[in-house]
Amino acid sequence: MFPLTEENKHVAQLLLSTGTCPRCIFRFCGVDFHAPYKLPYKELLNELQKFLETEKDELILEVMNPPPKKIRLQELEDSIDNLSQNGEGRISLSQDGSIASKNSNLNVCNVCLGILQEFCEKDFVKKVCQKVEASGFEFTSLVFSVSFPPQLSVREHAAWLLVKQEVGKQSLSLGRDDIVQLKEAYKWITHPLFSEELGVPIDGKSLFEVSVVFAHPETVEDCHFLAAICPDCFKPAKNKQSVFTRMAVMKALNKIKEEDFLKQFPCPPNSPKAVCTVLEIECAHGAVFVAGRYNKYSRNLPQTPWIIDGERKLESSVEELISDHLLAVFKAESFNFSSSGREDVDVRTLGNGRPFAIELVNPHRVHFTSQEIKELQQKINNSSNKIQVRDLQLVTREAIGHMKEGEEEKTKTYSALIWTDKAIQKKDIEFLNDIKDLKIDQKTPLRVLHRRPLAVRARVIHSMETQYVDEHHFRLRLKTQAGTYIKEFVHGDFGRTKPNIGSLMNVTADILELDVESVDVDWPPALDD
Repeated sequence: MFPLTEENKHVAQLLLSTGTCPRCIFRFCGVDFHAPYKLPYKELLNELQKFLETEKDELILEVMNPPPKKIRLQELEDSIDNLSQNGEGRISLSQDGSIASKNSNLNVCNVCLGILQEFCEKDFVKKVCQKVEASGFEFTSLVFSVSFPPQLSVREHAAWLLVKQEVGKQSLSLGRDDIVQLKEAYKWITHPLFSEELGVPIDGKSLFEVSVVFAHPETVEDCHFLAAICPDCFKPAKNKQSVFTRMAVMKALNKIKEEDFLKQFPCPPNSPKAVCTVLEIECAHGAVFVAGRYNKYSRNLPQTPWIIDGERKLESSVEELISDHLLAVFKAESFNFSSSGREDVDVRTLGNGRPFAIELVNPHRVHFTSQEIKELQQKINNSSNKIQVRDLQLVTREAIGHMKEGEEEKTKTYSALIWTDKAIQKKDIEFLNDIKDLKIDQKTPLRVLHRRPLAVRARVIHSMETQYVDEHHFRLRLKTQAGTYIKEFVHGDFGRTKPNIGSLMNVTADILELDVESVDVDWPPALDD
């Protein structure tokens, strides 16, 4: 059933005569159900022509697409009068009484610039799908997004004002919201075609996105008059090649007075010579996240690459020993590493390890069985004796928040080998065992002042346990608030940490070895071996 009614006939005739395509005509007539838009373009055009044919007072109208259409003479003359008011009408009666266009090639829609003509047919969809399939991404659903040239909004505004003027003569109104959005109509047509061609559903929440960017160089200056009238709407933005973004243009169109617009831009808009071009077809997969815990057994391995003034100081890092394998298997472009705190290059991490998470950017492979993840973990562990990984698993972006929750409240347990300048006996260190919840103030340590702001941080040493070694050495096991600088708590950092082991014992103390024994964060969930 054809979607237009007798009430729509005059608007349909007007738009068709000025170079608007059938699907855009449906949009301006408020056709908001999908089926009519999905018909093949040629079939649509034929149906529209039949609908507009009349039995008497007929004229042959040469418009955007052959074969010719027929239109009532009186209605047509009214349209011509309206179009000529601003001197931009491009339709004239020829000597033989037929309608001739001053533009000899009117086959490209003057509103959508060909988007709803060439770019939602099966042939175009197939070309896009071929590119998607060649991209090598794994996906079970997809988001399809399109970026249209901003001047389309200007042309749509012009067409809306034209139609609004016409329906106003019939004491009817046409709001901007009464028009079906171009992007909506485009999705109605193309989504089923993409879904059928690729064999997966279109899902707005899918992590896999196929995006098509359109451009139309011929009409790129359509927007420029807006900048003179609404300069506040067009401000340079970072990473934007042009100030004429779709959002800026829409903002200006909402602001500009109708009479000012009509003085500056032709209504109806001019018919272009060429259809849009496709600037790019891109495929991208949203990040996936892998979490686990790592143990670090080397006292010569930083957590992240150690590079100073562009020069690498050590050949590897915990981050790289883990991430290099993940990058290769997930076929990702890059990664971001985060963890629950960090240890110094000369500090080991023992016990059940330190929680970490890795964001893998634009991965091409995303589906893994639990067995495959176990094998990946084993591969990482076999590749180096400096680290080991456990509980490796895929997690959501939201779950990573658990690793950072209560960053200040969680506790960590350390084991330190301490040297004293004065000879000590076992009884000289036993009093430390009785100290509970000792509050200390730590000014930002000198060794990290180049990368941390200067501040005084209050921290708590929850408990200490000593083990006498000899006259100048003892082991100290500490349970502390997260974020405590243990080395500075031992040697005092020239008085920047108060109190400290040296001041408590009235000796000069230094730390020779430090191990992290536990990071008390119950995440990620432990897995069965």
